[in-house]
Amino acid sequence: MKTLACLLVSLSTALAAVDGTVVNRTSGKPQPGAMVILFKLGSSGPEPLASVTSDAQGRFAFSQAAEGGPHLVEAAYAGVTYNTMLPPGRPTTNVQVDVYDSSRKPGAAKVAQHIVLLEPTGQQLNVSETFVLNNGGNVTWSDASRGTVRFYVPEAAKDNVRVMALAPHGMPVQRNAEEAQSPGEYKLNFAIKPGETRIDVSYSMPFSTPGSFSGKVYMPEAPTRLVTPQGVTLAGNGLRPLGNEPSTQAALYDVKGPSYKVEIQGTGALRAAAAPQDSADEESGPAIQQILPRVYDRLAWILVPASLALALGFVLLYRSGLPAAALPKGKRRG
Repeated sequence: MKTLACLLVSLSTALAAVDGTVVNRTSGKPQPGAMVILFKLGSSGPEPLASVTSDAQGRFAFSQAAEGGPHLVEAAYAGVTYNTMLPPGRPTTNVQVDVYDSSRKPGAAKVAQHIVLLEPTGQQLNVSETFVLNNGGNVTWSDASRGTVRFYVPEAAKDNVRVMALAPHGMPVQRNAEEAQSPGEYKLNFAIKPGETRIDVSYSMPFSTPGSFSGKVYMPEAPTRLVTPQGVTLAGNGLRPLGNEPSTQAALYDVKGPSYKVEIQGTGALRAAAAPQDSADEESGPAIQQILPRVYDRLAWILVPASLALALGFVLLYRSGLPAAALPKGKRRG
């Protein structure tokens, strides 16, 4: 009977349109008991097709064929989901989905970049705050109660905040944050997996120039940089100018301490300064993709890590018209 059961499992795997193994990269061994879901990706979002549980050898198999566009295999383990893309033309057999053990402690996960982009217009101030986190270990940092990222939102902007997150080798997803302990403090429950994770928080608030803006730093591991477009200047205690990007003349500032207040003069938008005169509508995805490589790949000259350029591109990508997520709304799977 045991031999027959093994034969049937082997035959099912051999005939499956999508099959593979869930591997625990923390232990280096196949991971049994993981929930694995096959999604079809389309214009309306991911469509779940089937779900199975990985067996004692970490194996999984689906009978559905991965046809008609890209697919995604998602494995849920220890409260965190991990994805592997299946683009058209890629083999759908022997797919490997990597998972990791989880811990409520940061471990090797640290904030590598913290960037705040300030874009004042005649009537409002657009703010984009980006966190780039690097996890150099082999354990995922996941803390549902305390959150893994904390940030500050002024009272005047709390109803139009949107949060986007990009996990290593993943796709950008919209997430919701929750109010934390102190007024204006929010926490985001998003697992920080091994590799690089980016979190982008953006909002707008009523503003007239000259005016002031105040911020707080809840994750001081990395220096906080303020960025303004051409024609916009900042002044304040503890503010140190770092120079201008030569193409757009965007200004970069360094700020110290757990909080800061800056005086803002002038108006401008960094994306508008970067766009060519004959560019398409700035809300369209392709136009932004064309702009980013020309503008931001030269920001590294300002004596900061080259990943600053990527983070600024991340800011502008998610400022391109994605739907807003008002705070607070609870939790979402990501």
